[in-house]
Amino acid sequence: MTTIATRTPRRRRDPVRHIVLAVLVVIAVLTLIPFALVAVNALKSPSDYAQRGPLRLPETVYFKGIVDFWVRVDFGEKLWNSTVISASVAVLAVLVSIVTAYALGIGRIKGRMWIIAIFLLANLMPQEALVYPLYFLAKQVDLYDTRLAVIIIFTAIQSAFGTYLLSSVLSAFPREILEAARVDGASRWQVLWRVVVPMSWPTLSVLLVFFFIWTWNEFFIPLVMLISNENQTVPVALGVLQGQRLMDATTQSASALLGILPAVVFFLIFQRTLTRGIAVGAVK
Repeated sequence: MTTIATRTPRRRRDPVRHIVLAVLVVIAVLTLIPFALVAVNALKSPSDYAQRGPLRLPETVYFKGIVDFWVRVDFGEKLWNSTVISASVAVLAVLVSIVTAYALGIGRIKGRMWIIAIFLLANLMPQEALVYPLYFLAKQVDLYDTRLAVIIIFTAIQSAFGTYLLSSVLSAFPREILEAARVDGASRWQVLWRVVVPMSWPTLSVLLVFFFIWTWNEFFIPLVMLISNENQTVPVALGVLQGQRLMDATTQSASALLGILPAVVFFLIFQRTLTRGIAVGAVK
């Protein structure tokens, strides 16, 4: 009787699991359909697209549209600019976030709640309200139309969110571990880099990935701050070129494919990092 009682709930749960799995599979397929259509149309010739339409597979694989777009916009240079800016912002924003959150969450400085409220307010401000002051300041310090200006701007923007998030995480950090490290003679910097950072690495790794992807997808501020062709990022180059209406449908599909493919590859590479960090956060 005990065996039957323990097995019955499991059998009842199995249909629910199958239904949930089926729903998730359908959602995943619906999410991948636009990406698949873009990839299929990027590999069509203009004549094939005109004859067969956007929903049918190409008769032959046509790479000339991708190659022509790469050469036309010097996509390798735009890819390098986006990679340098996004990687720099991700690393610097995480470093700034952990240092400031350490002071707010563990250091318990005076006016902590007011400072956190300021960081929260900074996250709520639209970029349209920031762009003119940022443009004016960049002009004043001779950083306009440079990648460094964009790196500084987005480091401040992303670290505001990172500080707000990490300060709440570090406020619940085990005090016993901190006190044990101080008893062993560790200074505040040693406690930060040898105790707090290793134990908070799952959360920091998630922030690192998100900061990279968020910065990669930014369009408005780079559009205003980077006017030279050699400094433009991938989203800006795509937006400017599509606005000129110099591309056919297959070339536009090729541009969209090349624009989103690096972010997708980066996400797939760090997928386990994201899963591990989210799982650790859920357990905590």
